[in-house]
Parts: sequence; structure tokens; C-alpha cells
Amino acid sequence: MKRIYRTTLLAFLPALTSVGIMSQIQPAGAAELTVMATGGEWQSALRKAWFEPFAKKAGIQFNEQEYTGELGKIKAMVETGDVPIDLVTVETSTVLQGCDAGVLIRLDYSKIADRKRFLPGTALDCGVGIDVYGDVLAYDTTVLKEAPTSVLDIFDTKKFPGKRAMRKAPAQNLEWALMADGVPIADVYKVLDTPAGVDRAFKKLDSIKKDIVWWDAGAQPPQLLASKEVVMTTAWNGRIQNAIDKDKRPFAIVWNDQIVEYDMIAIPKGAKNLDLAYKYLAYAAEPEVSAQLGRHIPYGPVMADATPFVPKDVLSKLPTAPDHMKAYLIGDVEFWGDHGEDLVKRFNAWLAQ
Repeated sequence: MKRIYRTTLLAFLPALTSVGIMSQIQPAGAAELTVMATGGEWQSALRKAWFEPFAKKAGIQFNEQEYTGELGKIKAMVETGDVPIDLVTVETSTVLQGCDAGVLIRLDYSKIADRKRFLPGTALDCGVGIDVYGDVLAYDTTVLKEAPTSVLDIFDTKKFPGKRAMRKAPAQNLEWALMADGVPIADVYKVLDTPAGVDRAFKKLDSIKKDIVWWDAGAQPPQLLASKEVVMTTAWNGRIQNAIDKDKRPFAIVWNDQIVEYDMIAIPKGAKNLDLAYKYLAYAAEPEVSAQLGRHIPYGPVMADATPFVPKDVLSKLPTAPDHMKAYLIGDVEFWGDHGEDLVKRFNAWLAQ
């Protein structure tokens, strides 16, 4: 696989700163488009920013479903020939795995947008980027007397005793484990690409395993903080920011050592409304449209030409704001595409021990 050129990506990032719900948006009898996404505040933001405006513009019925992001659910649909969805939101590593497995179709970008308009690494063969988000640390300011200064403080149980929450997956956790164990950010994936490096990461996770509460849905971290079940949690920045802005929660985000990543959208093989799915992807890639998500959840656009349309009051809350990019790791989608399946098996076995 072709590697992403990180220096090129970094050149673009600063520019960014200047289960099932059914939502029937149009009357019965209209053309239909069905999307499956991962729910919560994020899916609500997608609905307000893109789903509803597109449905109104195209005069269609827009249906929604929810899932927890696993490739297996999409794969089962494709293998049985029963594909009731036309679009699905996915993580970047899932795009690569689904592409290799023949579960997601290879996209025709002539029907979407010029691939050069996308940030490097966000216009993949089988998936289109839709936003830039940060994997961060969050805490309740009324609970912790001293503020953490890095995501890596989640490994410091002496200074910050108590339960802490992490996502129930190897991605991000293994990277942070190595960083907390002294591996420089620039060397994280080089170390993790070795058996010794994987062992080292799991050994570091072992040191806090008994204190971890695992989450698997984006809505859970703010809930865990609000219930005071944990003193800190890893989270997606938008979920915490929305809890601060909309629910007036006394939470704070720690940006140092965040992992910068992208959400993607793809078309599963066997989708019944292919032409309409492409029209939606082209619509969401329009600069002014691409910038609208930030009005509802603080995730940045993946279209470089969308920056002028991002609301000014949102810019400072994005993961790519200059103050948030002092120490960070860019998630290596190629690494997780190559090694994700094996590391998930290793992680699940580790959990069961």
C-alpha cells in the first residue's frame, strides 16, 4: 500500500483552523437513500449539517440506521446479498480492510470531486473523508483538583488515582501506551510494527488494566464523567465539546498528545441506490457544505477549500487549532489497515486474561 506523506498532510492541517434509528425526511413515495452511522451527537450533527439539507434539495426520503462501527456487520450484509443501506460511515482502518475484503466498492471520484481537493489520506479508493477529529483526554474539573496536561496522564494512577475510561479497541490505546513508555511520537509506528513493540505496548496497558472502564460508543465518555464513574476518559473531542457547550458540563479537554484522525463514508457492495449515493457524496464535498458540520459538532472539514466557510467561533475548538497541535500523532491508517485484524484478536485475548 502507498504510504501517506505526513509532511504534505501537516502542510494542510493549519489551514483548517483560519441498533436503529429511522429518520424519514421526505414523504413516502420519494426516492430513498439509507445511511448507517455510529449514532449519538455525531449522527445528530450529520443529520442537521448534511442529511436533512440534501434530502430537501434532492426531494428524497432519507433513512438512517445505527451501528457500532464494526466491519463484520457490513460484511454480513454483503455476503448474504441483503444490503439495506446505501452509505455507511467508517473509520479509516475499516475502509482499508473493507476494500481489501471486497466489502466496499471502489469509488469513481469523477462522480464526487477532484481527489486533489481532499487532505492527503482522506480520499481513499473505497472511502471518502468527511471530518477531522481528535482522540483526546477529558475530565471533570470539579472532580480533579489538579488538571492533567497530557493524554498520557491516563497512565499515571499515582498522581490521578481512580477509575479511568478508554475505548475498547487496540487503536489509539497501543500508540498512547508506547508514548507513555517513552517512545517518541515520530517512532511510535516503527516500534509498534515489531513484535517487541506490541509486547511493550500491552505491558504498559497491563499497568492500568485493573483501573480501566471500557467504552465502545462515543456517547459513553461524557456519560461516564457525568456519573463520576471515572475521573478521566479518552474520547472524541466533539462529544466532550458538545457536552460542555450544550449540556453545560464542567468538563475540560486535554489536547497534548492527541491522535488526529478522520471519519470516512463508503458505499457497501450491493447498494441499491448507487447513483443517489454518489450524488450525496458530491453534495457533501462542496466547500460550503463540507464546512457545515462544524456548526453542530467541532470537527474540521477534510476539504482544503472549505476552511473559509467554517464559522469563526468553531475554529478555536477544532483539533487542528494551533494551540491543539503542539504535541500530536497523526493516526497511521495504513498501519491499521495492514495490522488491525491481528491486533484486534490480540487485544480481545488480552482483555479476556
